[in-house]
Amino acid sequence: MTRPTRTRPGRWRLGLGASAFLLATALVPAPAHAAEVTDYAITVDPTARGATIDPSLYGVFFEDINRAADGGLYAELMQNRSFEYTTADNTTYTPLTAWQVTGVAQVLNDPGRLNDRNRNYLALGAGSAVTNAGYNTGVRVEQGKKYDFSVWVRAARRTGLTVSLADAGGTLGAARRITARGGWAQYRATFTAERTSSTGRLTVSADDAVALDEVSLFPRDTYRHQSNGLRKDLAEKIAALHPGFVRFPGGCLVNTGSMADYSESSGWQRKRSYQWKDTIGPVEQRATNANFWGYNQSYGLGYYEYFRLAEDIGAMPLPVVPALVTGCGQNKAVDDDALLKRHIQDTLDLIEFANGPATSTWGGKRAAMGHPKPFHLTHIEVGNEENLPSEFFARFTQFRTAIAAAYPDVTVISNSGPDDEGSTFDTAWRLNREAGVDMVDEHYYNSPQWFLKNNDRYDSYDRAGPKVFLGEYASQGNAFKNGLAEAAFMTGLERNADIVELASYAPLFANEDYVQWRPDLVWFNNHASWNSANYEVQKLFMTNVGDRVVPSTATATPALTAPIGGAVGLSTWNTSAAYDDVQVTDADGNTLLSDDFSGDASRWTPSGTGDWSIQDGQYTQGSTTAENTMVSAGDPGWHDYDLRVRATKRSGKEGFLIAFGVQDTGNYYWWNLGGWNNTQSAVEQSVDGAKSTLLSKAGTIDTGRAYAIDIKVRGRQVTLYLDGQEWGSFTDDRPAEPFRQVVTHDRKTGDLIVKVVNAQDADARTAIDLGGARVASTARATTLRAAPDAVNTETATAVAPVTATVRGIASRFTYTFPAHSVTFLRIRQR
Repeated sequence: MTRPTRTRPGRWRLGLGASAFLLATALVPAPAHAAEVTDYAITVDPTARGATIDPSLYGVFFEDINRAADGGLYAELMQNRSFEYTTADNTTYTPLTAWQVTGVAQVLNDPGRLNDRNRNYLALGAGSAVTNAGYNTGVRVEQGKKYDFSVWVRAARRTGLTVSLADAGGTLGAARRITARGGWAQYRATFTAERTSSTGRLTVSADDAVALDEVSLFPRDTYRHQSNGLRKDLAEKIAALHPGFVRFPGGCLVNTGSMADYSESSGWQRKRSYQWKDTIGPVEQRATNANFWGYNQSYGLGYYEYFRLAEDIGAMPLPVVPALVTGCGQNKAVDDDALLKRHIQDTLDLIEFANGPATSTWGGKRAAMGHPKPFHLTHIEVGNEENLPSEFFARFTQFRTAIAAAYPDVTVISNSGPDDEGSTFDTAWRLNREAGVDMVDEHYYNSPQWFLKNNDRYDSYDRAGPKVFLGEYASQGNAFKNGLAEAAFMTGLERNADIVELASYAPLFANEDYVQWRPDLVWFNNHASWNSANYEVQKLFMTNVGDRVVPSTATATPALTAPIGGAVGLSTWNTSAAYDDVQVTDADGNTLLSDDFSGDASRWTPSGTGDWSIQDGQYTQGSTTAENTMVSAGDPGWHDYDLRVRATKRSGKEGFLIAFGVQDTGNYYWWNLGGWNNTQSAVEQSVDGAKSTLLSKAGTIDTGRAYAIDIKVRGRQVTLYLDGQEWGSFTDDRPAEPFRQVVTHDRKTGDLIVKVVNAQDADARTAIDLGGARVASTARATTLRAAPDAVNTETATAVAPVTATVRGIASRFTYTFPAHSVTFLRIRQR
């Protein structure tokens, strides 16, 4: 889709030569590197009315990825507390993962179990013991704090158990004795930690033979002291953002795996999609499940705990339910009308669980869990990143119709697939627009360069069409340069607050020892947590939103004119392929490179990966497991040329990667044919190793077939041909704009909030014209400033906000925004 820049309303711009601005410059201390200064101007029109900003604009997205729940936000300290780990969840798992047995113990699954959904239990022999290792380095306890232990026990006769807590240095708390007898019953004890440790172990030893299940240890000091509660420091980091909403539970957890239910014939099905009814009620009666991200999840943090968290932090709950079309690369539509009707009813029941009176069926279950008052659910999302838009939308329509009939005040959110553009995106948006859907969820993970280039993404969206929920986005890293790029993009989100009503960075949490996805907003281990640079950016925006946009304009960087230049390259990704007849000619037809591989490959420089060799007159890459095997040839100074090559896929998961504009191993363009497990093709740009998509289409590459590939580079325009037919073209002339701004008004305080991102090496000396607004002579400036590659860690906070008072503010003044900075000026209007 073409997204032309839209000129924002404004007044007039005053040149930097004006004496008023020269006088005001002295009010701001000169930068340490004053020689590196670029001049900008911001012009504000306080008399014009911009978009109203929804108070829920910025929120958070919690998905159980990177062990964000068990071992993370969920405060339980025992891992595999109910012995339910299996190889079906992870090939390295057994029912005794995280446990060490002393003596005789056996995990059983028989009619003697605790209940039908908690199927495994431990038969512990007389005089035997089991010890749990917790998460990360062990069980974390802090001196003087209390920890609540519980266990379900079945004993043939009256017997005793000893529960102890220790590390390599000795006892961490006085041992506790429990007396058990008879059928399954829960027993409790409390420890007071005698010292602090992150390497603790909890041991349960039995005098006589017993059966154990649901072995649990919780800190008493959970967030807001809730039972079955949340880890305090992590929940406080969410609360500190003051999010407008909390999206939950996914993400890929929503629509991957089986969507069927438990049945007497098949028993409990592993690897199910996230279904809310599995996650409520007493924890010992909640099913465990195989997490899409490769580990087991207990569902101890379920829908009730989620709704309670949203309420506690004053955020809107925004649950996501499966639509019976799988996503995240699975691409399968479930054709089962009865199952679809069951899931639709489950969704209606979820709304009743959240909003229904205590006298209703599901509202009564909520009340029985301790919350008779409703949770006030207003939005619900159906589906997540489905790559089959027509199949998804047919099912979404049935959900939407049923919800509208029963709950007409609930906003039903659709989505546009997994990418920011392409055939799936375009088809999904067309279907959503034609059906008059209220809101569409967009997701994209792109390079910092992409975010700097696409500040105007929503300027050209149809103001009469569906609103946008940007449910997942992030640039590819946790360095400050990533936060800067995201901040620049967020100024565009705010400017287009009439289109973008909700937005959330993703993912939220990562346990440093269990990482499936990078980057992440908050990092933690079993004893500490720390904010990423991206978190600090999000917090600055989320706590300084304002109520409406005040129209403004700013100096812009001109379009790129220098031609795309660079060498050429060949590569593969988890695929073996053969290349032949490479020809590179300039615009006049002169040969720059010709290689039919009848000799050697001396003109090609490998990147160090892959298994390249000359075979039968072709340059062949033999590995089907190596990623990005690029070899390059030619001169980085080449421009305005044609690249022709013949390519044949031999085996593997994908197709070909044909590179052009190659400057080095981290900076290039390539045509990715048959990427994403051979489901689509795209042109990607890599800048310092971070990729963004410039053009994409669905398509596959056949094994054994020779393809003729032709790429024409002219200036900033590129045209691509496959087997003689034009596949697509693009013009890459949009600059990565380093200077972005937006101005909002805060009705509560009366402040104008001038938000400026300077993502370049030079300070930005900026003339600010507030359009005659009467303002106080001082302002509060909150600034994030750091080196581009600065990263926050457990032991060092390189990126943190600094707040100061700025004097000499007037309707017209000059302020110098430091290089590599995000600044919020709160200026009080008189």
